Amino acid sequence: MSRINFMDFAESISGNSDCIRRKVGAIIVKNEMIIAIGYNHQPEKCKKCNITGCIRIDACIPSGEQQNICRAIHAEQSALLFALKNKVDVIDSEMYITLQPCATCAKLIIESGITTIFYKEKYNDKLSLEMLKEAGVRLIYCG
Repeated sequence: MSRINFMDFAESISGNSDCIRRKVGAIIVKNEMIIAIGYNHQPEKCKKCNITGCIRIDACIPSGEQQNICRAIHAEQSALLFALKNKVDVIDSEMYITLQPCATCAKLIIESGITTIFYKEKYNDKLSLEMLKEAGVRLIYCG
C-alpha cells in the first residue's frame, strides 16, 4: 500500500468519528502494514456529543486552545490505545493522521516510539511542532 493509500485509509477511518465539530482519523503503520487504527470519539460508556452537545462549541473555544476541555479521545490517542489493548508494538512505526497532532498527542507519540508522522491538515499548535522536531520525530505535511 502506498503512502497516499494509507492517508486515504486514515480519511476513511475518520468517518467513524462521532464528534460533531471535527472528524479525525489516524492509522499506525509498521513495515508497510497497518497495525492500529483510531478516530476521535467519546470514551465508551459516556454520552456522545450529538446527545450532550459540544462543550467546545457552547463555550466558544477556538480551535487549538484549551484542548483539555473536550469529551473526545483524539484519533492519535485512540490508535495508541488500540495498539496497547491488542499488545501491538508501535516502536519505529509511522502514523498517518488527517490533522496535525496537538501538543498532548505529540507527547504521547514521542513517548510511544513512533518515528514519522504524515498529516493532511495543519492545526494551530506550534508547541506540538516544536516538541516533535526536538524529539527527532519526522513530520511530513501531505496536504
